[in-house]
Amino acid sequence: MTPTSSPPSAGRELDHPDRTEIRLEHVLHAFADPMRLAVVRQLADGLAEQPCSALELPVTKSTSTHHFRVLRESGVIRQTYRGTAKLNRLRRDDLDALFPGLLDSVLAAAAGSNPPRDA
Repeated sequence: MTPTSSPPSAGRELDHPDRTEIRLEHVLHAFADPMRLAVVRQLADGLAEQPCSALELPVTKSTSTHHFRVLRESGVIRQTYRGTAKLNRLRRDDLDALFPGLLDSVLAAAAGSNPPRDA
């Protein structure tokens, strides 16, 4: 998949697929990995935008970077720079418009398969 976007301004813009370029198979691939699904769950449960450092993953920084890139290039998240921080947010509106109910179903299934430890 080759994302298309406007030319970078000041070198701090990241490529994101346009809504029309988001493909179901890429979104499902992004959801299929437990680490990426953990990021999606944290973004869905948290603030509108969260820095990468707030989304803790039990992997190396390079592996974490890879997971964020897959999520961004598949159209699941949007990443923007604010100062030196890279902020992440779910592209819920785009996903819901293209694949109604998919994100909520995936989140519900993930919550059911991973009960809280103190339960």
